[in-house]
This record gives sequence, C-alpha cells and structure tokens, in this order.
Amino acid sequence: MAAPELDFRNTNTLWGSVIAGTLGRLGLRHAVIAPGSRSTPLTIALARHPRIEAIPVLDERSAGFFALGLARQQGRAVALVCTSGTAAANFFPAVIEAQESGVPLLVLTADRPPELRACAAGQAIDQQKLYGGHVNLYHELAVPEASPGRLRYLRQTVVHAFERTRYPVAGPVHLNVPFRDPLPPVPDGLTGRLRRSLDARAFFAQVAPPTPARPRAVFSPPPTRRGLIVVGPAQPADPAAYAAAVARIAGKLGWPVLADGLNPLRGRSDRVPGLVAHYDAVLRSRKLGARLRPDAVLALGEWPTSKVLREWLAVADARTWLVQPDDRNHDALHGRTQLVRGAVETLTVRPQRRQPPAYLRAWVRADRAAAWTLAARFSSLDERFEGKAGWLLARHLPPTTRLFIASSMPVRDVEFFWPAGHGRARPFFNRGANGIDGTLSTALGVAHGGRPAVLLCGDLALLHDTNGFLLRPKLRGSLTIVLINNHGGGIFEMLPVAKFDPPFEEFFATPQEVDFDRLCGAYGAEHVLVRDWDHFAGLVAKLPAAGVRVLEVRTDRKRDATARRALLAAAAEAAGRAR
Repeated sequence: MAAPELDFRNTNTLWGSVIAGTLGRLGLRHAVIAPGSRSTPLTIALARHPRIEAIPVLDERSAGFFALGLARQQGRAVALVCTSGTAAANFFPAVIEAQESGVPLLVLTADRPPELRACAAGQAIDQQKLYGGHVNLYHELAVPEASPGRLRYLRQTVVHAFERTRYPVAGPVHLNVPFRDPLPPVPDGLTGRLRRSLDARAFFAQVAPPTPARPRAVFSPPPTRRGLIVVGPAQPADPAAYAAAVARIAGKLGWPVLADGLNPLRGRSDRVPGLVAHYDAVLRSRKLGARLRPDAVLALGEWPTSKVLREWLAVADARTWLVQPDDRNHDALHGRTQLVRGAVETLTVRPQRRQPPAYLRAWVRADRAAAWTLAARFSSLDERFEGKAGWLLARHLPPTTRLFIASSMPVRDVEFFWPAGHGRARPFFNRGANGIDGTLSTALGVAHGGRPAVLLCGDLALLHDTNGFLLRPKLRGSLTIVLINNHGGGIFEMLPVAKFDPPFEEFFATPQEVDFDRLCGAYGAEHVLVRDWDHFAGLVAKLPAAGVRVLEVRTDRKRDATARRALLAAAAEAAGRAR
C-alpha cells in the first residue's frame, strides 16, 4: 500500500510531505540527499514519495556534483538536501558551477530554528544567503507550523522556487529550511485536526509543472562576403534539434560554421554545411589567418575554448552578433558586439542574404587539409600520446554515447583533435567555472539511469574527487573512465611557467604516484591497464551495461607537450598550403 501523500505524524513530517508532494507534482524526479539529523523530515518525505528517486550520498561535495550531472542529463531540476552546519558549505562549488553554466538545482539546506542560532548550540552556522549572488533565488522558509495558512504559504513558495530554477534563466535556487524538534516521525499531537479536514487531492490540485517559454530572436545579416558563424560549448537538451537549427541558419547565410569540440555539432557534420572542426590548427598559420579574417561574426552561445581563436577574433574586431537566451553578459572579448536575446533553436534569419561561396570554400579546404594531416599522423602514431585518446573515442564510441569531458588538458585535446564526423557522441562538461571540482561525481550523475557513458579525464581531476567512487553501488547504468595518467598536471606543461623549475615541477605539475589499480579495488571498481591503442579501441567500442570501469592510459606529459605542439604545427602548415 502506498504511503499517504500528506504525512500527519507530526508537524515536521507534514511540512516535509508538502514540500515533497509539491515537488513531485511539479515534475521533480530525483533528490540527492547527504545524511544528517536536522534534515530528517526532508529525507523521510523525499524517500517515501513514489515519483521521486531519492539517492543518498555520503560526501556533500560529491553529492552536489552528482546532482549537477543528473540535472544536466535530465534537463530538469534536481533537489539537493543536507543537514545544518558546514554540510551546506560543501555544496558551494557545485552551486557555483550550476550558476555559471545554467543548470537547474533546488538546494534545500536544513537549519536550526532561530532560537538555536548564535548561541553555541552546535552544528549551527550562519546559513542566510550562504551562496551569495550564485543563486537565482534565496528564501528561508518559516519554521513549520500545522495551520492551513502556513501550509498554503509553503506550497506556493516551493512552486515559485522550483520555477526560478528554470526561469528566466536556469540555475540554482536555495531554500533554507529550519526545523524544531522532534525531527523523527514521532507524534506531536498538533496535526489531528488537520488530518480530518485537509485532503491531499484538493490541496495539490492546482500544482502543475510550469509552462516552458523559449524566447525568439531575429538576426538581420549585413551584406558581406566574409561572414562567419562561431559556435561554442553547448549541452542542448535535444542535440538533433539543435544541430538542425544551426544547419538551417548556416544554409540560409552560406557562412562557414566553426564548432567547438564541446558541441554536439562535431558529431553531426553530415547535417551542417560548411562545418569546420580544426580552426585552432588552421589559425596557427598567421598568413592563412590574415586571409580568412571575417567582416561579420554570428556567435551562437558561449565563445569556444580555443585561445588561438579568441585572440584571432579579438584582432579581427569584426561586427559581431552574440545569440544568448538569457540576460547575462557573455561577451568576454568585449568587441563590437550586438546582443541577440533568444534561443538558437528559435533564431530567425531575415531577410535571407546568402554570401558568395568563395569564403566558405577557403575555410573548408583549410580544415580538410588540417584534418587529413592529423589523421595521417595519428594513424601511424603508436606511442601513447594523450591527445590520441579523444581522437580514437570519436571513431570508436557507440553512437550517441554520453561523454563527459574533464577540464584542463582533456577539454583542450578534444578542441584540438576531435574530428568532424558522424559518431554523434553527446558531450557533457563543467565549463561554467572551468574547475576540476567534482569531475567523477558529475560524470556519474550524467551516467545515472541512462545508456552506458564515458568520462575522459586526467589523473589529478580523478584524484580530486575520489569520494565519487562511493556512488558506485547507487549507479543505475555504467560509467567507463578513460584515465589519462601522466603523473601530474599536464596542462601546465603547455604554459610559460613550465620553463621555471624549480618551483614548476613541485608546485604546478604536482606529480603523484597513486596506484590506480589498488585505488579502484578499494571501491570495487574495475581497473584495466591499457596495453596499446588497438586494445584501447576495442575497450571503448563496446561499453559495459553496468558498473564503473577505469581504463588507465599511462603517458609522459613532457613528451606529450612537445608532440602536441608538433602536431598542431604540422596541421597549420598543411592548412596554409591548401588551395
């Protein structure tokens, strides 16, 4: 027999059941819960709700990023719950990432009641506006009270908070939730009258998911012979619809499309005319970069990861139209930019002005030359160069695989080397704040409840979040971790500071000597040491149905830094010769 939707055992259980019942009717399907005492009424209510999957996670930082990954994968808000005190502070990195990258999270932090604050009561800190400006909305709920008026207030406040996780812009919302004793579901004698008069069906009758609204925008292209579309990182809810929209825009304009490696367009080049994947290498040829300088730029979403591209666009200083669905300032280049508020999927181009094909052909020829050069080099490369892992993933992953790409060097190698193709891997990433926090936990959230997923990450990013392995028994599905173990921070080898040693090796590269086989064994995760690239290709071509598997690829970061520069230089030279 299902538990009643309103729990009248005491005032706190009733309060918690109104929160859970309202969220369930609004469409919430997952609640990630860190253990604790003060949050008992919330935990019990969410755990007993039939439409909500409640997932316990020991480490609050891991819980925050797991919820972030779930919300990103599902395209809907996930509840994140903890007890009072420093537990809530451990959510902060995930809250920041959610705010910076537009991920809907509903953060419910339990708290002591006002009379137990600022009096050394224990496990009580100042939780008021704990996350500052990093949330769409903050509100402290009233202390629970068993009265119809207060329950109606609670219901409406939760409806409003849930809506603010999506509108006018997606992001985190923080509700601070104080509770007095008793915290467990023991009777308090205060809810009897309401039990007889309050009907759950009538109480929740008007609660319904908010109606989505997608802002529409219009782009009126200028007369130009050198227009360029630049498409940055994106994690659209419907990659196929997103690709179709970009293809429609590109088809009307006749402009080349420079697509970031963290964009699903790279895997859907058959749908997008004039897609360019290797612009970072192409623009390393200064003469070619000068010849390809645009007069107009249509930027869809965020600017790409490539520093080479950003610097080239800044020097070009072309008239730029930046398409964004929200009201934030996304123009880090500070150019001659006009903001176009709206979603890429609803962008209308009018009137139609298709430019002559010469500029498009020049970009496509250069991109193909760079791609052929990189393919030839990679095909004959037997050494375990870390950049080849992403290149092989593009060729061997099963279609539409969810691929979480870690920050630092993996994201840049994907930008450099992920080719245009038809594999249609669906990229996920944490590039709002660009940190390595919670990499494993976020990837597990992306994998949970879906088809087999893959994480591409470095050794330091994985070690930074090893408590994420505690989620392994809770994972529904599978995650294959492609671990690039170069014994330190490979990205720093690409920076000027690498020339200054000491202190470079100890304070920047931060070498580590972890035995990943033993580490995986401690958590019950499978570990495979990759022998060679043929072995690797076979392992990623067929992903397991369940569990967590680590494929360790051991590389030499100093050698890889040299090889990376040489590969990009060769591709740039080939692009410069293309005619």
